[in-house]
Amino acid sequence: MKFVSYNIQYSKGADGVFDLERIGDAVRGADIIGMQEVSRNQPGVPEKDQPQKLSQLLPEYFTCYGTAIDAGIESKIESGHASSTRLNFGNMILSKWPILSTRHFVLPWSGIVEQFDLQNIVLEALVDCPGGPLRVYVTHLNFRRSSVRAQQLEWLVPKLFAIENEGIGVRGDEWMGIPIPPSPRGFVVMGDFNLTPGCDEYSIIVGEDDFHYGRMVVADRWVDTWTRCGHDESNSVTWLDVDTKIGSRLDYGFVSPELAPKVKSAWIDHDCKASDHQPYWFNLDI
Repeated sequence: MKFVSYNIQYSKGADGVFDLERIGDAVRGADIIGMQEVSRNQPGVPEKDQPQKLSQLLPEYFTCYGTAIDAGIESKIESGHASSTRLNFGNMILSKWPILSTRHFVLPWSGIVEQFDLQNIVLEALVDCPGGPLRVYVTHLNFRRSSVRAQQLEWLVPKLFAIENEGIGVRGDEWMGIPIPPSPRGFVVMGDFNLTPGCDEYSIIVGEDDFHYGRMVVADRWVDTWTRCGHDESNSVTWLDVDTKIGSRLDYGFVSPELAPKVKSAWIDHDCKASDHQPYWFNLDI
């Protein structure tokens, strides 16, 4: 099963051109797609409803969309009717298989005062995969401060383990005539984490780097699909600063520990220029 995580930068390519069709071409062929920085009514962006357009470009996928920002940018009353144009900015999941349920969580955040900053979320989809239901998460962590990213991860890492017992939004046998969705143990997490391997926040996710044994698969941490495939922890780039040409690995795919043996391959599409990030792909044998 092929997964791909892609921060599409609201379709603005490394060449400065907005082209949502390039985004669709870049991820076509994956079974499950996780996108970040997908927008509606964003000033300066030609395509006003990107979730809708992506659904049209990739019609064979089921989709869900979660907003980190929902802000009114134009409101008026005409002939006694109120109307509002709203800016949405968030994450999207596209799946070849039905999405049984979806919701999103707001991550801990304390905004700064004199510079731009924004709220972050994690989007959840329960996917009805051929091998059984799978929890899939797409997130985009704070880009300003490591302390905020650490707060977000200290909340998020244990939360995803707890959902197996908490349930997917509802519990019981039936609700309004609809079967209650299962809460499978296994999960996949994708996204732009805005952190580099080896930093303190990375260790919150995957566990400590022991002086003798290195990093190990542990029960209460996630597994990095990149290193699981034998790649060097720091030897990769998924984001390139268009001005300095300095790159970092900011985009990841993680799995819960019991899925670690299922990770078969991982790669980065370095040729893709449809965003300032590159798509990160990985394959699970599930």
